[in-house]
Amino acid sequence: MPEGNQATATTPAEFSEVFHSDCPARGVLDHITSRWGIWVLLALNEGDKRFFELRDSIEGVSEKMLSQTLRDLAGDGLVWREVEPTVPPKVTYGLNEVGRGVSVRLVDMFRWIGANAENLCAEQAERTGSGPATR
Repeated sequence: MPEGNQATATTPAEFSEVFHSDCPARGVLDHITSRWGIWVLLALNEGDKRFFELRDSIEGVSEKMLSQTLRDLAGDGLVWREVEPTVPPKVTYGLNEVGRGVSVRLVDMFRWIGANAENLCAEQAERTGSGPATR
């Protein structure tokens, strides 16, 4: 590169604020991309679910973490919660319009990953030296 000409990465103006720690969207993004947030959004993309249905469909999540994740996503306006006044209470969760918008994009991302899994695994194996890589 010629001296005096430095390459600079440019951030689109529409995303510039998200890189600041005080940006409200950053907190929402943290909740969506948290360890369990993605799985909750994907599970609810299939339809409304009761708490136990979510717990049973997301392998490995504890009730405590599922409760916290649902509380975060509901607080961000992505998930709604309905409580039926029965004993014990029946609690149902679902995606609102904004949550569906996020979830559809996550589904697209997972489809892309699935379609490219073989190449991704080959690249990973090549970098780590854990197996033959094919291109």
